[in-house]
Amino acid sequence: MVSRMSEVDTEYRPSTEEPFMNDRQKAYFRDKLTAWKVEILREARETLELLQEENANHADLADRASSETDRSIELRARDRQRKLISKIDSAIQRIDEGTYGYCEETGEPISLKRLDARPIATLSIEAQERHERREKVYRDD
Repeated sequence: MVSRMSEVDTEYRPSTEEPFMNDRQKAYFRDKLTAWKVEILREARETLELLQEENANHADLADRASSETDRSIELRARDRQRKLISKIDSAIQRIDEGTYGYCEETGEPISLKRLDARPIATLSIEAQERHERREKVYRDD
């Protein structure tokens, strides 16, 4: 069931004054995630078109090297965005399953402020900080 926010809801912001992950909040985050995905896909199409246009052989070696570097950077960015789309799809799936907005580690609600800033978040700020501290400890060994 895909829900759309009505025109009246375009100014809506989730609030702690309402029940956590009510239908209105779920619709808000679904729409936010879907719009983000559409934008990423649009940018990817534009990049692909640009790369195809630039596929012409450059006579000058410096131009060719510069073009290859630019192409490599764009492809790495697109790979990161492909992974981001996977995270967006997972977040939408969690909305469908009723687990969206809850920390995977503690089961506690993730703050609405954090979800609004990073709608693909799967950990509360506290759990994310613990996770990052553990990663740092292992990296420093």
